[in-house]
Amino acid sequence: MGRGNFKRALYSKRFIVTAEIGPPKGTNLDKFSRDVALIKDLVDGINVTDHQKSVMRFPSIGGCMLIREAGGEPILQMTCRDRNRLALGSELLLASSRGIDNVLCLTGDSILLGDQPQAKPVFDLDSVQLIQMVRAFESGRDLGGNSLDGVGEFCVGATVTPDADPIEPQLLKFAKKVQAGAEFFQTQAIYDLDNFKYFMAEAKKFPVKILAGILLLTSPAMAHYMNHHVPGMCVPQSVIDEMEKAPKGERLKRGIEIAVRMIKTIREEGLCDGVHLMTIGKEAAIPEILSLVGDMSCPIQ
Repeated sequence: MGRGNFKRALYSKRFIVTAEIGPPKGTNLDKFSRDVALIKDLVDGINVTDHQKSVMRFPSIGGCMLIREAGGEPILQMTCRDRNRLALGSELLLASSRGIDNVLCLTGDSILLGDQPQAKPVFDLDSVQLIQMVRAFESGRDLGGNSLDGVGEFCVGATVTPDADPIEPQLLKFAKKVQAGAEFFQTQAIYDLDNFKYFMAEAKKFPVKILAGILLLTSPAMAHYMNHHVPGMCVPQSVIDEMEKAPKGERLKRGIEIAVRMIKTIREEGLCDGVHLMTIGKEAAIPEILSLVGDMSCPIQ
């Protein structure tokens, strides 16, 4: 893959598909490598999560290097929770030197959600300031105004939660991220398309690309957990009922059917620019999901 492929895809006017892989808690990268090989030619970019849910894992930058070596298009996730501006900056330099030019800027989950709550959170910057730092690097300066010797261009992304209630604070933060320099957004998981349409009516006022988050459900219990423990997440009761009606051995299949239906609706109605698949360890389902969705190569109207 050459540099800038993901950014070219974003502006190609066709429906974009990205996916994410969670790296292992350790150095056994066999499954990670298999997942990369399985999906790298099916999607436009692969995110590597950055200590998701505040659980220490193999680093996003390391996973991105492996994706790059395998011929895939990596999207580096960077959270402000664990590193100050010096560490974040040095990681950006490393990424740029290794041809990794897609970065998703995140504030990060609370340490208290993780498996080491005694860890010290950093939060020297937030996601808006991290976006500003990436753009400053492109101009050849760090946040202290000091010159940098050789930094490439980045394709900068961020996240937004369309199901947040109230939605107004999210829209304000969304606008700040756009102003700071974000050019694409991968949303948190959506299930309520009416809420998403309302969000998109506002989002389309900005010159950015929106990829709707599609989270693969595997059980009713998973849906209930997200509704009660994940801020901004709303799985409608109708979707939960649909999962509950499926026999226990077929609930993954039903979750795939729901994901496929969501993607088809978003694509056919032209609601946004693409989707971001989150399968949480079930990456083997991605080829089946995309096969069932069918051809997505036609330009978005």
